[in-house]
Amino acid sequence: MVTVLELGDVSVEVTRKDVKHVHLAVHPPDGRVTLVAPAGTRLDVARAYAVTKLPWIRDQRAKLRAQAREAPRRYVTRESHWLWGRRYLLVVAERDGKAGVTLDHRRITLTVRPGSNAERRHAVMHAWYLQVLHDAVPDLIAKWERTLGVTVSRYFLQRMKTRWGGCNHAARTIRLNTELVKKPKDLLEYVIVHEMVHLIEPTHGPRFVALLEQYYPAWREARAELKELPL
Repeated sequence: MVTVLELGDVSVEVTRKDVKHVHLAVHPPDGRVTLVAPAGTRLDVARAYAVTKLPWIRDQRAKLRAQAREAPRRYVTRESHWLWGRRYLLVVAERDGKAGVTLDHRRITLTVRPGSNAERRHAVMHAWYLQVLHDAVPDLIAKWERTLGVTVSRYFLQRMKTRWGGCNHAARTIRLNTELVKKPKDLLEYVIVHEMVHLIEPTHGPRFVALLEQYYPAWREARAELKELPL
C-alpha cells in the first residue's frame, strides 16, 4: 500500500515493505519521489526522515530539470561533455590529419577535418569513449573474478535505452551500457559486480541480494545513484 505525504511543494510516495534500509529516490523524468521503508516504520517517522531530505530532493529535481532542458549534443566548442561523472568543456580543433580526442584536466579536445558535420564528430567521440571503457573494464573484471571466484568468458559494450547492464549466465558473458563511461567510475564497477554476481545466482532473489551485501556493501547507494542518472 502506498501512502502519499505532502511536504509543501513535494509529494512523497511512501511504501512499507520487508526491507532492512530506508531508500529514498527521485525518479526521472518528472522528479517523482518515492520512499521505501521497513515494514514496521511509523508514518510520522517516515515523514520526519523525508523532511530532513527535502534539500536533497529539491537539488535532485533541479538537476533533472537541467537535464531535460539540455539540447542534443552538437559537438561544438564550449559544449559540455562528461567523463567518469565529471563535466568537461569541448574544444573542437579542425585540421587535416587523423581525427581523435585528447583530454586534459579541464577540456576534451576533439580533432576533426575541416567541415566535418555533427554526425562525424559524434562518431569520433563515441569511438574514443569506447576505447576509454575498453581500457577500464578488463582490470575491473579481473579484480572481481578473483574476488567472486567466477570467470567472464567475454564482455560486450552496447548502448542500451533501459538497462545499465546484462548477463548471459549460460554463456558466461556480461553486457555493459556504453553510457557508463559518462557516470562516476565507481558506478561502472557496481554494474560489473552486479552482473558478475549473476554468474553465481541468475535471479534477483534473496541469495543474490546476500551476495551483493557480502561483496559490495554499498550496492544500494550505487543503485540509487544510477536510478537518479539519465540513461
